[in-house]
Order: sequence, then structure tokens, then C-alpha cells
Amino acid sequence: METPQPFALSRGVKLRGAGFPMHVHEDAQLTFVMSGVVQVVTNEGRWFVPPQLAVWIPPGLLHTVEVLTDAELWLVHWQPSVTRAWSPPGLPARAFALPVTPLLGSLLTTAFAAGTSAVKAELVVKLMLHELVEAPDAPTFLPLPSSPAGKRVVEIALGDPQNRLSASETASRAATSLRSMSRLFPVETGLTFKAWRQRARIVQAMDRLAHGQPIAQVTAATGFASTAAFSCAFRQVTGTTPTAFAEHRAPAFG
Repeated sequence: METPQPFALSRGVKLRGAGFPMHVHEDAQLTFVMSGVVQVVTNEGRWFVPPQLAVWIPPGLLHTVEVLTDAELWLVHWQPSVTRAWSPPGLPARAFALPVTPLLGSLLTTAFAAGTSAVKAELVVKLMLHELVEAPDAPTFLPLPSSPAGKRVVEIALGDPQNRLSASETASRAATSLRSMSRLFPVETGLTFKAWRQRARIVQAMDRLAHGQPIAQVTAATGFASTAAFSCAFRQVTGTTPTAFAEHRAPAFG
């Protein structure tokens, strides 16, 4: 029987609307978006992944990938035994998106370069796992509560992107109390309801920007009083501006 390779590299262009339906794979995977925007969804929530970010999918995790704009994807796969052997302490056993640091960007560029030898590529992908531990989580993740009441609140809030409903009105429509909702969200999502709602609005804004809507139109659709207020909130959550995100800029190392 042929011994499986410890790691694999692949790259390709996916057109808008394409993607991978809900699936699971035995290998660990790092998906780097060289250009375009994708969305990764698990039972815990969803990540929007613009060019500045990559997303880590550990082995055995059920997930789906949706391509929101034409995107060039670079993927690194590690066999399960290799992931265990090469991973440093502290590598999370959960999915997460992360900013592509200059070092990680250089490692990706080297791994995918045409002239990189197999020995050098192996050293590079080993080091990638260590760099994943050092990188902070990207703030483009929208965690989703697991309780029935929390799910009802999410449905109401996502249906109110302009933020017209107060927190108490949202709770009432979701057949729960403001006090219960206020306790529930930090426990189930790690965010207060106010912080979760702001992030949800920005995530919805990212979706609209990825589909080509003008910034002024997105500002109005997500209930911000001005483009300046929207830009400030967008930068606080994503670390970049709406203009830079809308232009799908590739990282500086590319």
C-alpha cells in the first residue's frame, strides 16, 4: 500500500457562487484567500474570509465553504498523524480565522513557489503550524448561540440589519426577557448582545460589500448614521476599511 504524503498543497480559482457543501475531512486544512472573499460555516458560527485572512479547519470538523466573489484559494493539508506530530502545544482543536502575518505570508509564498524543493516545503509547512499558534483570532467570526431562545434572538436580529429594534423589543419578539437574553449571549457566544449585534451588522455589511454594493448603500442598509460612523465601526471589527475590503486587496507579501 502506498504511504500517504504527510502534507499536500493545492491552489485554484473558484467562481462566485461555487463552494463546498457541508462536509468533513480527516486532514487538517489551512485555506488562504489570495484574492476574493469566501465564507466558512460550522455549527459554532461563520467566518468571512477576505484576502487579509486565512482559516484553519482542524481534522474531523463538519463545515462548508461558500465563495462570495471570484476567489483564488491556496490550501495546505496535513495528514492527521502528521498534524499531531508536528503541531506545537496550544494549537486550537477548533476552527478559527487569523490575520496573515508577514511570516505566515512568506511561508505560504515559499511553499507554493515553483522552485521550492520537497525538503524545504516540508520544513515550511511545519513552521506554519507554529505560526498558527502565535496568530490572534480574526474578528470576522460571528458566533451563534446554541439554545432555542438564542437562536430565536439571532433570527430576529439578523432580520433587523438597520438596528431599528431596541434590545428589549428584540427579546420580546423572540419570546424571551431582556434579562435572560443579556445573560445568555456572553455564555453562549462570548459577546454581550450589544457587541454581538454590532458584529452581526458588520458581517452583513461585509457580505453586501463582497457582492459589489456601494459603501453609501451598505451604510444605509445596515443602519449607520453616516459613512464615517460605518467606516469607524467597520475598522473596529475587521481592522481594515470598507474601501480596502471592497477592493479585495491582496496582502502586501503577494
